Amino acid sequence: MSAPSAGNQRPWDFIVVTDHELIKRMSLTGPNSLPAKNAPVVILITGDTGRERYKDYWPVDCAAATENMLLEITRLGLGAVWLGVHPVVDRKEYLRNLFLLPSTVHPFAMISLGYAETDMKKERESRYDESRVHYNHWE
Repeated sequence: MSAPSAGNQRPWDFIVVTDHELIKRMSLTGPNSLPAKNAPVVILITGDTGRERYKDYWPVDCAAATENMLLEITRLGLGAVWLGVHPVVDRKEYLRNLFLLPSTVHPFAMISLGYAETDMKKERESRYDESRVHYNHWE
């Protein structure tokens, strides 16, 4: 809830799902949603365009909130994966119908959350790529 957002509009809402049958149905959202199938918790991040003061910034705001959640989940020693929903229309409609969302509320992403397997907790190599950092101009 402390993520930055355009003009502090905070368009997000979160549906925390613990019902295993509902989680199974969520795992059918798309081909990359299968990690949700056996998760004890899945969080659906949504953006409400009815709260927009700055048009079309809701996905950026929801992305910041999603990243903050992933960082906190990791800090707590848990495991999580970001499962993309927006902007794929059929994924959004599937979740809209599953949760009976109002017309202004748009599914953005799901976070599959649980306990990380021990081999998943190993140190990761740095992804820093100096060639992608530019100073004062492109080259």
